Amino acid sequence: MTKFIGTGVALITPFNEDLNIDYDALERLVEYNIENGTEYLVISGTTGESVTISPEEKKSLVQFIIKVNNNRVPLVLGIGGNNTTTLIEEIKSTDLSSIDAILSVSPYYSKPTQEGIYQHFKAIAEVSPKPIILYNVPGRTSSNVSPETTIRLAKDFDNIIAVKEAGNNVHQYLELLRTKPDDFLVLSGDDDLALGVALAGGSGVISVIGQALPKEFSEMIRLGIAGNAKEAYKIHFKLMPITKMIFSENNPSGIKAVLSGLNISNSYVRLPLVEATDKLKNEIRKELDVLGKS
Repeated sequence: MTKFIGTGVALITPFNEDLNIDYDALERLVEYNIENGTEYLVISGTTGESVTISPEEKKSLVQFIIKVNNNRVPLVLGIGGNNTTTLIEEIKSTDLSSIDAILSVSPYYSKPTQEGIYQHFKAIAEVSPKPIILYNVPGRTSSNVSPETTIRLAKDFDNIIAVKEAGNNVHQYLELLRTKPDDFLVLSGDDDLALGVALAGGSGVISVIGQALPKEFSEMIRLGIAGNAKEAYKIHFKLMPITKMIFSENNPSGIKAVLSGLNISNSYVRLPLVEATDKLKNEIRKELDVLGKS
């Protein structure tokens, strides 16, 4: 449980110009985050463009990151979707020996009822050999996992240990924090709300911008968890403009533009996503100058 307190980052999948995976850039990104205080890494989430990564590529990505990480920080693997049977087979067939937890998004497109969501995660929990972090992101799935459903799952299954809540809904965060079991983790999936969640009793964040500014962002979250609002908000206010920028067009095009500005990776994405506009790239470069990161 304590492995996932603090800052996890939802890693991008870097691409070369031919849109094959850029493993050199991926190694730079992993090393940069570990060296600068990120507590754990999340592989093949939404920010990793998981829907356009083939099963063979996903396996290769996982093995590469395991090798580079070399047991230095915990690893979380995204295994989610809207076909419960397929997910169960993926969990059963994936070598999870070096993975510390699974991040599983609520079923998208199908728009199940709350009972359908519960039964979906029940089926996954019953076969998973690893702890499960629920992922609620209604802006992408078109259906919200209610706090009641999340808490029901937390109470019914010991291996459902956390939720990455990304509904951008302060009331929902507070309701989760008010009603959760003591040992259940509420993790922010909204970078702009992460500090407030930490100060209210949350256990941290799975961040997008954190992978570009790991030293600052992870320190902000540590201060928030410790209740040091004054110092934490100094960092929060500094990071507000670039955090807003990276989500202004789409994710992960924005964060890839930031990482390109930091000379860690390129800004290429796979269709149907397109790269950040030149206007946004220029705004990001200027903000990196302000932050002293150019």
